[in-house]
Parts: sequence; C-alpha cells; structure tokens
Amino acid sequence: MAKAGAAAPLRRKRNEIDPLAVLNALPDPLIVVGDDGFVCMTNPAGEEFFALSAKRLLRLRLTDIVPFDSPLISLVEQVREEGDSVAEYGVDLGTPKIGIKNVNLQVSRLYDTPDVIIQIAERTMAAKMDRQLTHRGAARSVTAMATMLAHEVKNPLSGIRGSAQLLEMNASDADRALTRLICDETDRICALVDRMEAFSDDRPIAREAVNIHEVLEHVRRIAETGFGRHVSFREQYDPSLPFVYGNRDQLVQVLLNLVKNAVEAAPEIGGEVTLSTAYRHGVRLAIPGAQEKMQLPLEVGVQDNGPGISEELLPHIFDPFVTTKAGGSGLGLALVAKIVGDHGGTAEFDTSGVGSKVLIRLPVYHISKGAD
Repeated sequence: MAKAGAAAPLRRKRNEIDPLAVLNALPDPLIVVGDDGFVCMTNPAGEEFFALSAKRLLRLRLTDIVPFDSPLISLVEQVREEGDSVAEYGVDLGTPKIGIKNVNLQVSRLYDTPDVIIQIAERTMAAKMDRQLTHRGAARSVTAMATMLAHEVKNPLSGIRGSAQLLEMNASDADRALTRLICDETDRICALVDRMEAFSDDRPIAREAVNIHEVLEHVRRIAETGFGRHVSFREQYDPSLPFVYGNRDQLVQVLLNLVKNAVEAAPEIGGEVTLSTAYRHGVRLAIPGAQEKMQLPLEVGVQDNGPGISEELLPHIFDPFVTTKAGGSGLGLALVAKIVGDHGGTAEFDTSGVGSKVLIRLPVYHISKGAD
C-alpha cells in the first residue's frame, strides 16, 4: 500500500512489457517451427530440454531433433493440416542426446501464420511415484495375505498330504494315481505360499557397495546356461557407473526375475534380450523412514524384443496375481516392486521401444555416508 500523500505506482503500459522476456521466463520448453520445418525460436527451457544451444537449434529441422516416427511429428502435421490446437499426454519423447522423457505436448498454430508453436511439459515424478506407492501398497497387501496363508493354509495342507501318503501305501494302481495327484497339488500350493512368504519379511536389508555390472553378468551367465539358451544377449553398459547401495543377493533375485520374464517374452527364433545401465541425473525422492531425500541416478534396464504389454494391463503389471503367462502366479513382478522399494528405488515399464523394457532406478553408494 502506498504511503499517505504519495502517488500510487502506475501500471506498466502494455507496450512496455517485453514479450521475449516473458517467453524466456517460462519454465516449460517452448519452440516454434516454421513452415520449412526449421526451428525458428526457442526459450532457455527448450535449450535445456534438448541439450542444444539456441544457435544450434535454429540451424536444425524438427526432424533433425526428434526421430521421424516421433509422436511430436504427427501432432505438428495434424495442426498444419487442420489448424486446430492439439494436446497429447504421457508421450514418450526421446532423442539420442537426451534419452527418453515422458512429457505432455501442446501443439498450436501461431496466429494466422504457417508457424507452429510446441509447448513441452515434463511430467512430474508425482505421477510415477503414485504408481510406485500403488505397487508398494499392493506388495503390503500380499504381505498380510502371506502371513495369513502361512498359518491358516500350510498346516492343513501338511495334514492332507500326510493322509494321502498313508492311503497310497495300501492303494491300488488307479487309486495311487489319485493320491499322487493330491500330493503334487498340495506341494504346488505350499510352494506358492512359500513364494508369498517372501513378502512378509519386513526386516531392514543389509546393504553395501554393489557392482551392478557384476550382478548383471552373473545373471546373464545363469540365463545363458539354462532358461535363456534360445535368445541372444546384448549389453549396453555405462562403464563409469558407480556402485549401487544395495543387497547383492536381492538384486540378483530381482534381475534374474526380470531376465527370465524377458526371455519368456522374446520369440523362439530371433529372440533378443538387452541389458543396459546408465547414469541419469534424477530427482530426489522422499523415502519413508529416511531422514533425507534419496537420489536415484543409477538406471538398470532389461528389454526384450517380444510383442510388448497391452496398454490395459500396463498400469497393473506390478500388482500381485497379474500375469500374461498361462499358469503364471503373477508374484514375480510384485516381488520385484517390493525388493526395489525396500532399496528406496523405483521400478517401471517403458513401452516406447520394441517389446517391453523394465527400468529400475537405484541409489548410489557413497563411502563417506553410506548412501545418498
């Protein structure tokens, strides 16, 4: 409020506001593409997003920045043909330089010109973390169920199996087949309950510095000599990756589960599984029970060249008892979500490429303070 007797400050006139300053202040990346396909304007957020200077961007066509089959190209063509503003949400936008980023896109015609303005909003980690919390909640529901089943189901099953074995001793050949069936089925149910009991172990995990490449190579050797003989393995490793702050045995369990899923999804002929690592400057996440936020820059990927996962199933893929396999229990990925969550990490599916790819992100080991 102005002091008594003092004139109130005048509102700035419209022509005194610098449109370029407003553009540069926008937090979201924004670029303008001319009718010749070249970028003709960008803001600093656009330079940062594409990891290219404005000087460099203005010498490139849009098709030089993103792949020709990118959803962004289709949206720009749609706006040029129809003239309407279009938006698409949850788009995986990627380039060899920046990798793949999940974004919301808004593409509009710039006034009455043939130029097109593209606004890119990176999706916050809130949506991803919502999924992670859902996965962890699902794992907790399995934990409660496992505890109940261990007490209420396994004991009666032991009695049933014992009775079947006693009957088998004096049974005819035809009846012996039935008693053997009873024993086999009780064993199968007990094995399922044993797998579920893994969810009920809520003790803090013992963690140390782990070389994730050694873990991946160990898992690859197991696969190549057993269930993965019919597929070829490719490695795309970042050799400078620092140590993971984790439990080696549990990380072997996670990656063995993911590799087995990838092998089963790959075709019998020409099947291929790609193991990858990368260092990403990720966001810092608040993890329950941790005093400080954790950074998860270590990315590990397991990708197959199979048919992929349907959009309908994707949001529930880490839920227990959800599976695409005939006769599968649907507990493998739920256990992956639990173990990765126990490490303070995240797990998610990336379906932007061929087949399906699971990405897990984990914390770095620091000598000075254990983990960050």
